[in-house]
Amino acid sequence: MAQFDADREAVLERARAAGVETMLVVGGVDEEAGHHRAMTVAEKFGLPVSAGVHPHEARLATPATYDELRGLAREKRIAAIGEIGLDFHYDHSPRDVQREVFRAQVRLAREVGLPVIIHTREADDETAALLEAEGARETGGVIHCFTGGAELARRALALGFHVSFSGILTFPRAETIQEVARTAPLDRILVETDAPFLAPPPHRGKRNEPAFVLEVARKVAALRGVDVDVVGAASAANFRALFRLTSP
Repeated sequence: MAQFDADREAVLERARAAGVETMLVVGGVDEEAGHHRAMTVAEKFGLPVSAGVHPHEARLATPATYDELRGLAREKRIAAIGEIGLDFHYDHSPRDVQREVFRAQVRLAREVGLPVIIHTREADDETAALLEAEGARETGGVIHCFTGGAELARRALALGFHVSFSGILTFPRAETIQEVARTAPLDRILVETDAPFLAPPPHRGKRNEPAFVLEVARKVAALRGVDVDVVGAASAANFRALFRLTSP
């Protein structure tokens, strides 16, 4: 994203210094070909990358879009399909179009054998139902930036999915999300920034960046009563397993 153009290398250096071994660059298929920019950055810095049509841009999807994603997957240039899903808060694309594009991308992920990264907002029940109906157990995946409750977590975990916690977990009124972070199996937990958004304390109001994911891991550890290194080791192992990576 443009917010990092001036200091991208320094951002990555700060992440490494904070103990972040690797991270996924998420690429959105949008009017500005965000997935191409994401792949350029990922390839430059040796990071895994995803590509997918976010529900906000679902109206832009065409058969050529799916062909491109299929090609990128078969060339092993991407590690996941996503973000994909449903967003009934903003409704930037019509809901029927969101559903159609979401369904098509889950099917594509099954075809190419990649996990999916799920965005869901005010659509948790329908998101889970579509994943169940479309056999997403075969793909695996993650509910990114988890903001749901126990039922969404239960259904996601039943599909073999992971749940990923962002800076929202650290917010004072996030009790429902915190309970999921406290009780979810340790081998299904991921931590993330959703940079440049959702910076956790003590960085609230600033641009978020990968180094700050340490604060999310610390919150997970506090909720579970374990050392932060336990959460760090688990989330690193879970990350590599989900995205089928063999090294940092």
